[in-house]
Amino acid sequence: MALDFSKILVVGVSSRALFNLEVENEIFKNENIEGFRKYQLDHENELLSEGTAFPLIKSLLKLNEIASKQIIEVVVMSRNSPETGVRVLKSMKHFNLPITRWAFSGGEPLSPFIDAFDIDLFLSKDEVEVQKISDTSNCATALIYAPPTDYLPEIDRVKFAFDADAVVFSEESEQIYKEKGIEAFHQHETENEDIPLSDGPFAELLRKLSKIQEFLPTTIELTPLRIAIVTARNAPSHMRVIKTLRHWGVYVDEAYFLGGLSKDKVLKAFGAHIFFDDQETHLEGSSKVVPSGKVLYKTDSPLKKYEKNKIKE
Repeated sequence: MALDFSKILVVGVSSRALFNLEVENEIFKNENIEGFRKYQLDHENELLSEGTAFPLIKSLLKLNEIASKQIIEVVVMSRNSPETGVRVLKSMKHFNLPITRWAFSGGEPLSPFIDAFDIDLFLSKDEVEVQKISDTSNCATALIYAPPTDYLPEIDRVKFAFDADAVVFSEESEQIYKEKGIEAFHQHETENEDIPLSDGPFAELLRKLSKIQEFLPTTIELTPLRIAIVTARNAPSHMRVIKTLRHWGVYVDEAYFLGGLSKDKVLKAFGAHIFFDDQETHLEGSSKVVPSGKVLYKTDSPLKKYEKNKIKE
């Protein structure tokens, strides 16, 4: 019987986001496919260590046990060939990850397979791949950073943390801030407080997570799948966020309006399994304390121009 994926969160994760394959990636870059293939075959029986996304994936899969039915599906996606992917499969078995779907593309891009596997969220360390998916698909996708040090995730709960503008919500308000400054931004958000913000690249994912919460055997206030908004917004721009989420019918467990304060301490206190933001300035600190992923702007986005100019500076 075919699965109804409208009631299942489908996460695609690259092998390099799930496991630590940085040495292997350097071999691939320096010695091409031939050297990489030889290395993988020679080390086929050596288990891989955990990567940045491992704690998230492990805890997400545990939700199926809590719900007593499948509400989470994980697909491991790799540009390895099936032959060089054997080491990944052996490592998944060692860690008892109940994953039954894989995509080994043998060097071909993964982006065309996102819709084929009904992926809701794709996590990868390949910036070119993430950019392509961001430009061509409605799938939420993020560029995964190196794993944090001294990170001890909760085992019995899963915690997602999201930035607001240009992640959960559209870029519109962020552009006003970039072009006209903080006062114009606050004025715009106050005047439009009762008009819901438009969808950002992670809006559908947030709705899906909220839907998945309903399938867990607890009241929504005590759900083991927790969602937090961690944003640089502050009063008076906070109400539009709260009213938009209410309009969407999305229950967010926690929200932190920081007014420009550093996000890393809040994220560490929250214990996020993953944090998504669009700005390097926030991710630089957050990625050192919790697993983090960068949400890339579409190639034709006006915010891409501001990002490039900042890099030049």
